[in-house]
Amino acid sequence: MGFALSGIRFVHPGNTIFDGLDLDLHAGRFTGIIGPNGCGKTTLLDLICRHRTPHKGDIRYAGRPLAEYGKRALARQIALVPQDYSINFPFTVGEVVLMGRYPHTPRFGAPSTEDVDRVAQVMADCDVLAFKDRPITTLSGGERQRVIFARALAQDTPVLVLDEATASLDVCHALTLLDRVAGLVQAEKRTVIAVFQNLNLASAYSQEIVMVKAGRVVVAGPTEDVLTPKNLKTVFDIQARVAVDDFTGRLQVRYKRA
Repeated sequence: MGFALSGIRFVHPGNTIFDGLDLDLHAGRFTGIIGPNGCGKTTLLDLICRHRTPHKGDIRYAGRPLAEYGKRALARQIALVPQDYSINFPFTVGEVVLMGRYPHTPRFGAPSTEDVDRVAQVMADCDVLAFKDRPITTLSGGERQRVIFARALAQDTPVLVLDEATASLDVCHALTLLDRVAGLVQAEKRTVIAVFQNLNLASAYSQEIVMVKAGRVVVAGPTEDVLTPKNLKTVFDIQARVAVDDFTGRLQVRYKRA
């Protein structure tokens, strides 16, 4: 299920982020979003998750206006892994991951055996099962991020939105979780929309890439068409070479120091 954004205008006080943004995010694809700091990447994700509302324009999901979805209905469609997650109350890891099942739990109902089993499975997948009874406030930043990743997977939504979701993870856990997400796209045609800072991670996992600069889409399309030295110069002002890596079989970006 994809998104269609047309004529989007969004303004922070004294700062116009988007003005006339048009973008299609295709269903059943892994789409990476890249661009310089402050270009509007996180705001774009906030808009498609309806955490923010555009001042002008239209956002549609699966052909329907996004505004028509109730909060609970939207939570059954879209799960978010944010780049920062702050929680001060000492919920256990198991309790936090179980929150991902809330959209599927009847009002005033208790979690089912299926819910509990699903939570245990995603905690194992994200390597957090060993500390399911520990308060989340006692975890390191990377451990906590894996818990939030598990919570999003427990939601079992058609769309998964990742906002620099692996930035605080070690390389092994980052690759493991991105492999799992990419597998969902391949096997179940789920839709993944992910903001990356690491261009080579974006290249390794994204079937399509959207390049954003100063609140506008510079170019969008298949990764092999978008990730070019010319586009990298335009968007990031860097000199780079892009070629298929023999080891990974994916495009790799190499940079030249200024």
